Amino acid sequence: MTLHFPNHPTQDYTSFKSLNTEMNDHRSSHFSEILIPQQKSYISISFPSVISPNPSTIPFSLSLLTETIKTQKDFLDSLLHRAGAVLFRGFDVKTAKEFNDVVEAFGYEELPYVGGAAPRTNVVGRVFTANESPPDQKIPFHHEMAQVPEFPSKLFFFCEVEPGSGGETPIVLSHIVYERMKHRHPEFVEKLEQHGLIYTRVLGEEDDPSSPIGRGWKSTFLTDDKNLAEERAAKLGMKLEWTEDGGVKTIMGPIPAIKYDESRQRKIWFNSMVAAYTGWEDKRNDPVKAVTFGDGNPLPADVIYDCLKILEEECVAIPWQKGDVLLIDNWAVLHARKSFNPPRRILASLCK
Repeated sequence: MTLHFPNHPTQDYTSFKSLNTEMNDHRSSHFSEILIPQQKSYISISFPSVISPNPSTIPFSLSLLTETIKTQKDFLDSLLHRAGAVLFRGFDVKTAKEFNDVVEAFGYEELPYVGGAAPRTNVVGRVFTANESPPDQKIPFHHEMAQVPEFPSKLFFFCEVEPGSGGETPIVLSHIVYERMKHRHPEFVEKLEQHGLIYTRVLGEEDDPSSPIGRGWKSTFLTDDKNLAEERAAKLGMKLEWTEDGGVKTIMGPIPAIKYDESRQRKIWFNSMVAAYTGWEDKRNDPVKAVTFGDGNPLPADVIYDCLKILEEECVAIPWQKGDVLLIDNWAVLHARKSFNPPRRILASLCK
């Protein structure tokens, strides 16, 4: 197997070699960690980690993959904790059903998609389509469901149909964004930590596939009963204001914009601020009004766009290949979506 080394000044081959040796000597002869050009290196870990079949085990059956995941679960959890994201490449996962089997093999509890903004469709089991907004639209960086109290701890993405062009899912380490924002805009970050954010979104009755935030209230709350929708919104800490056209205005917050990751003992940039301010736009929503400080004051546009610049500078965007499975720790990593030329079909699954 050919190893490709990323053109990154801090790439440390020694740390890669020791990690790969540790994997193969103590964990599994079926998996190998490889390097690809798009990765970044932070001290002793490549981001994301990329796992492929050991050449001696090719062809690699689905049953061997799921069994290896089960037997090497502790190691994979440890690797995810260190790297923040793990890309499984070359395992020839073909269908939504096979992807569902891979997700199930990890044993994480499923998180129902209640309160999220993206239009999605259930495909099979615990597998949904990723955001179905039009291909010419970018989806800005965000932690999944950061605007609600109950969010997934882990996300899976699967490339069922490789994009015609574009369509990458850029990822970025949240603590790096926090550290850079704290350095460049300390007063802004202090105010964020003090007040948090309020998110406001207007939902139609039904889904609007032309909008990146077009999930209607019936899909959002998994009911067509307004009273039940209000009960489920209240459990999320969300206020609802019904509109005359059958839609509803949702108000969430104040909710923390900076969290502390206990398991890694560091602060993280855990919010949908840039996504809301730059992307929550459709016929019902004005993105500038979609997010404010928790005290109701508007956010400074120049700081928002500087944060977007930092996100783009620090991100990794790996072109999708058919069969790729990407596991993301939602506590550690923000993700986005680039525009693309069809076809492209990326599926997703959320875990508690």
